[in-house]
Amino acid sequence: MTNAARARRPSHGPGSLLEVAVTEFNTRGYDATSMEDLSRAAGITKSSFYHHFAGKEALLRAALERAIDGLFTVLDSDGARTGSPLTRLRHIVRGQVEVLVAELPYVTLLLRVRGNTESERWALERRREFDGRIAALVREAVEAGEIRVGVEPALAARLLSGLVNSVVEWARPGPSTLPDDVARAAFEGILPAR
Repeated sequence: MTNAARARRPSHGPGSLLEVAVTEFNTRGYDATSMEDLSRAAGITKSSFYHHFAGKEALLRAALERAIDGLFTVLDSDGARTGSPLTRLRHIVRGQVEVLVAELPYVTLLLRVRGNTESERWALERRREFDGRIAALVREAVEAGEIRVGVEPALAARLLSGLVNSVVEWARPGPSTLPDDVARAAFEGILPAR
């Protein structure tokens, strides 16, 4: 094989195969995607796919871990642990949008899971943990007088997550001011000050 022919061959490492799988899962749905579909989309045999991943569930788990790890990295960052509760909430919302844009196909897949597999149930539990930590931070912000009294923390956490998660429907990868814009809209509103 010539160097030119070798250079044109696509890479079939775990990273590229995971990308193929996530694309297929998002297009067809996880349940409707077979290993045959995945191997055809990757242009390799099923046995070559199995060389890197034990099966479809392992691919799903790896994809969901990538999305979840990104979100929890934001929660565990210095900006999410220091400062006033409201400052920390802004940092987290901004970081969530950054993760969403950077990992759009993976987060899209995460938001579509319904608990039909062990990996999906794991991901849903981790999302509940994430939301619980946001609700606790909202509660801190209310107690500190940074968010108006009477705001239900769990509801506010779900609304913030819903705002951020809706971005998967229309965001496009690439440089943008989207993280700052979403955080500003979430905490300052969209109406002019009076």
